[in-house]
Amino acid sequence: MTQPTQPPSEGNPFAQQSTAAVPLAADGNPYAQQPGAAVPPTAPFAPAAVPARGNVALGLVVAVVVALVTAGVYGGIVGATEYEIGYAAVGVGFLIGFAAGKVGGTNPVLPVLSAVLSLGAVYLGQLIGIAMIGADDLGVSATSLFTEHFDVLTKGWNETADPMTFLFLAIGAFAAFSGAKKAAV
Repeated sequence: MTQPTQPPSEGNPFAQQSTAAVPLAADGNPYAQQPGAAVPPTAPFAPAAVPARGNVALGLVVAVVVALVTAGVYGGIVGATEYEIGYAAVGVGFLIGFAAGKVGGTNPVLPVLSAVLSLGAVYLGQLIGIAMIGADDLGVSATSLFTEHFDVLTKGWNETADPMTFLFLAIGAFAAFSGAKKAAV
């Protein structure tokens, strides 16, 4: 049994001129796997399995990890600039909520927990920033100031807290709540 062949292209000056016709598969597709041809090799690696969405426990764990990382970044920004930056607090909250919603799914508990974690992350970031600023002024390491004199840091935060500080906390919590809702869709 012979397969139909495709005639060489006539009238096209750019077509490859050959005397042999291209054999067609049974369905007429010249790019289809030909009978008796070797199967192409598989990829040397398989993509990583994506965890199923809707895992509330995993969403919460991811949100806690993101909260700790973003608190450190926010604290570094506050310590480097010596200013509280509202956009950074929004970013902290949104990243926490987005991560929780993306992994945890549509569970209604996740936006609330994301908002609470955001409050803690922004507060912790502000404490880290105060520790960095105080360490520069006192000539000690920020780590020792943070770990050995935590009570002094919290007292300093209480004394310097103003309405803008609480506004940043609220904005971060709102961003976390809405980020979790949007990511879960």
